Amino acid sequence: MTPEMKSATTPARDSNIESTANPEIDDEYLDELPDDVEMSLFDHLKELRQRIFYALIAVLLGAIACFATVKPIVGLLEIPAQGVKFLQLAPGEYFFVSLKVAGYSGLLVASPFVLYQIIMFVLPGLTRRERRLIGPVVLGSSVLFVAGLVFSFLVLLPAALNFFINYGSGVVEQLWSIDRYFEFVLLLMFSTGLAFQIPVIQALLGLLGIVSSKQMLSGWRYVVLGAVVLGAILTPSTDPVTQSLLASAVLGLYFGGIGLVMVLGH
Repeated sequence: MTPEMKSATTPARDSNIESTANPEIDDEYLDELPDDVEMSLFDHLKELRQRIFYALIAVLLGAIACFATVKPIVGLLEIPAQGVKFLQLAPGEYFFVSLKVAGYSGLLVASPFVLYQIIMFVLPGLTRRERRLIGPVVLGSSVLFVAGLVFSFLVLLPAALNFFINYGSGVVEQLWSIDRYFEFVLLLMFSTGLAFQIPVIQALLGLLGIVSSKQMLSGWRYVVLGAVVLGAILTPSTDPVTQSLLASAVLGLYFGGIGLVMVLGH
């Protein structure tokens, strides 16, 4: 290599070393908007309308597909209520229950595509630092939501239904409205899935420097009270067993989220 070539390549290499060694330059780079494109308010609204339209089409197609196979889904959701007979108290009640079940199931099936549309809408306004969080946040949120559904189906529903069945045993015959039952089941499962998002929110607050793990831990008394209130609000029934189980799960998730924030160094 000639001296002229060495002199030409040395400044570029030195600048790279300097940028790597200087944290201020790295922070400025991470805080930049890679897609800094000017859009008018009308363009934003147009894109938002398009994203919502695509998401609704996906949910509709998912609901239609689930409605075509709704009987196995209904049979699966009836498993926790063993020993109970369901009644159709009005003409077409089971049909509307099938539509409701298909709608919730279609939303669940189409949720990855809906989430993709949301990400693509907000992505241009995110910095490089914020974009690094998308993958872990989406993965963690999806896993926790499914875990919430499973926990509700395997733990909360059997506990709540056994409480009601045993409480009325020997006094009343267990004949339940199928519409009321599925309203109870679907609301409890989806509310539990949403409650399981607590660690994701904590991780985001910690990574963005809004709240530290010490601050989260210092407010544990308020969290205990909030967990009890949240358990009472999210639980469609009024039995203490289900509310206690959900409140305990919320507390476990919160303190688990604190541990996650500590591991992340915040």
